[in-house]
Amino acid sequence: MSNRPQLKMQDAKALAGTPAWFRSVEIFSILSFWALMALMVWRVWPHAGTSPWLVLSAVLVGFIAADFTSGFVHWLADTWGSTDMPVIGKALLRPFREHHVDQKAMTHHDYIETNGSNCMISLPWAVGAAAMPYDRASSWYAWCLFFSIAIASMIFFVMMTNQIHKWAHMDDRPRLVTWLQRLHLILPPEHHQIHHTAPFNSYYSITTGWLNWLFLKIKFYPTLERIVTAVTGAIPRQDDIGIEAAIAIAPAPVEVVPEASPEQQRS
Repeated sequence: MSNRPQLKMQDAKALAGTPAWFRSVEIFSILSFWALMALMVWRVWPHAGTSPWLVLSAVLVGFIAADFTSGFVHWLADTWGSTDMPVIGKALLRPFREHHVDQKAMTHHDYIETNGSNCMISLPWAVGAAAMPYDRASSWYAWCLFFSIAIASMIFFVMMTNQIHKWAHMDDRPRLVTWLQRLHLILPPEHHQIHHTAPFNSYYSITTGWLNWLFLKIKFYPTLERIVTAVTGAIPRQDDIGIEAAIAIAPAPVEVVPEASPEQQRS
């Protein structure tokens, strides 16, 4: 019999649903994001014929960067903070905690709830990518074109990450999606289930999952957790699985300071 402390998961019903005001922010973010992506395609299209390899390599770099970004943000949201935090608690952290309690909940979310947050996060990057100049006479032309496309590619696939993640949990998927999953061009369900093995502390990348094995081998996220704990004293995953289980699997030793009794507080 295992001596590992039991995971203390939060209540799925309490975590379900987004604030009403956030729905309007999501709709605005989606419309703005797609408008900026359309602008990027219009700007890049004339250069695709003259610099095809530069364009393709930039798209590939952005594709891989999206897998890293999805994993890093996923790790942050799973590991740190609380759903009781103002604004970001309910709007951004809540869906991650709900997902560990009820994996299928996200499959019932509509397009806006699934993709709105990622569009919102991607907007500043989309504006920056669209604002880069493409002056063929400039010595910086190739660099500006490359980084603009790479950033646009990255944020496009970051925006698609929640949709890809949702597909990985759906029982019935479009044939094209299943085919892409089998080729591991997007996150396969079997690969992602490794993350959903308690205590949910590995395989964070959810765009393609290409970086998961590498980051597990080099202990990328445990190393970051050691640093954060050493600097702040925060306990990773405390809000997600309960303090006892979180302490038991923390990569760095954690000193727990007992709460003062009412008599001690009055003295």
